[in-house]
Amino acid sequence: MLISPAYAQAATGAAPGFSIMSLLPILLIFGVFYFLLIRPQQKKLKQHKDMVAGLRRGDRVVTAGGIIGTVAKVEDDTMISVEIAPNVRVKVSRPTIAEVLAKTEPAPASNDDDDDSEKSEDDSTTSTRGGGRRKPK
Repeated sequence: MLISPAYAQAATGAAPGFSIMSLLPILLIFGVFYFLLIRPQQKKLKQHKDMVAGLRRGDRVVTAGGIIGTVAKVEDDTMISVEIAPNVRVKVSRPTIAEVLAKTEPAPASNDDDDDSEKSEDDSTTSTRGGGRRKPK
């Protein structure tokens, strides 16, 4: 009997009931996570959605894969056609657009599905395909 009965009776057990102070550290950690991680990510997502929704024909864009091109045609709400070289177009999903490099003014709507009608006659005379020489302007 190393502990005297009077000393053992003086010791108190765990406090009965619930204490708000026990939840304070968890709430504090959740608040820090919300303001440092969740809220900035939501802002970035909203900015990206607005950027993608504002894409127009003629905008210079960078895809998530690093391909740089010009928006040739806005297909629908999910797809756009990006021209990455003269007469080379790829269809990409709108969310894969990572950045808009240069915005252009909205072009007038055309009834043609094929946008090749916009080439001027000067473009066809300065072509170097087939080893031909350039014609002076």
